[in-house]
Amino acid sequence: MSALASGKKAPTFELTGTDGKKYSLSGALARGPVLAVFFKVSCPTCQFTLPFVERLYQQFLAAGAAGIQVWGISQDNAENTRHFAKDFGVSFPLLIDEEPYEISQEYRLTHVPTLFLIGAGGQIEISSDGFSKTDLLEIRKSLAAKLAMKPAELFHAGEQVPAYKPG
Repeated sequence: MSALASGKKAPTFELTGTDGKKYSLSGALARGPVLAVFFKVSCPTCQFTLPFVERLYQQFLAAGAAGIQVWGISQDNAENTRHFAKDFGVSFPLLIDEEPYEISQEYRLTHVPTLFLIGAGGQIEISSDGFSKTDLLEIRKSLAAKLAMKPAELFHAGEQVPAYKPG
C-alpha cells in the first residue's frame, strides 16, 4: 500500500506544533493550499529535502503569499524536532505526529519524506515520496500559478542536486 495518491481527499487533522499552537488542516485550507511534508529527524533524505522545502517556503513568503502554508509533520517528539529545525534551517511550522503516528497512517505513509500538496478544496494535488527534483518543481509551479507569480529558481547553478533520492 502506498501513500495517498493525487486526486484523493486529504484526511483532515489537528496537530500541535513545536510552538505549542494547534494547527487544523480544515482551517488552513479555508485560506488556501497546504504543503504537508511528513518526515523523521534521523532520515538522511529528509535532512536533504527539508532545506529545499524551506527555500520554496521563503520564496512564497517573500512574495507575500499569505494563503499558502507549508507544514512539516514530524514523526519525532517536539524537542528533537526543534533541534532538527535549528540544524537544518527550517522556519515553517513543524507539527508533531508521535507514535502511533495516527496522521501518518491516515495518509498511508510507507516512506519519509512524503509530500502532499493539498488544494483549497481538500484534494491532494501532488503526492511525492523521497526527494524528487521534478516533484518539487511541479509543486513550485502549481503554487506559483495559484498566485499568478513567477518564483525564483529553486535549485541554484552549481548545486549538486540529484533527480531523485529514495526515502
